[in-house]
Amino acid sequence: MQASTMAAADSTKKEGFWSNWKCKVMELLYWRNLKQSGLVFGSFLLLLFSLTQFSVVSVVAYLALAALSATISFRIYKSVLQAVQKTDEGHPFKAYLEVEMSLSHDQMQKYAENAQYYINSTLKELRRLFLVQDLVDSLKFAVLMWLLTYVGALFNGLTLLIMGEHLFPYAQIDQYLALIRTQVNSVVGKIQEKIPGAKRKAE
Repeated sequence: MQASTMAAADSTKKEGFWSNWKCKVMELLYWRNLKQSGLVFGSFLLLLFSLTQFSVVSVVAYLALAALSATISFRIYKSVLQAVQKTDEGHPFKAYLEVEMSLSHDQMQKYAENAQYYINSTLKELRRLFLVQDLVDSLKFAVLMWLLTYVGALFNGLTLLIMGEHLFPYAQIDQYLALIRTQVNSVVGKIQEKIPGAKRKAE
């Protein structure tokens, strides 16, 4: 009884999280908030382009230098302005320096539980696929990996992401996903016809 209650609670938690996460992602992809989506995708595109030109260490160093240049210049500007105007406004970033940055124990526990949940879910799914718990799902996964070998031979991951930023029509995401799913199901269906016992048992 207790096990079934825990399983139901776990399932409800999973559905609630994925529903909330999917809603936020869809809001970004469909540009429902132009300013927010533009900021996110513009920053993401700039980061991807930087990674194609420089190493990760160089990109991180350049970002840190850019941030430091901006904050140091602003600090010096405000100090000179206060000296000229003979005012004592204090540190220009005082309000931000006083903001509490530490995470509470409850927050840390919540993030740790979420991370643990997703890691465990991912490991269980990979185990299910690689150990062929369901032959049809494992075949689909194998077909997907096979198709990705051809994609990887033509483009690297960063190139694909940058192309997606420029060219992919986000409003048609579901349409293209449905098309890919149809093609994969077609290939799996043909494989099932060749392999005895490959068809999924009716529940």
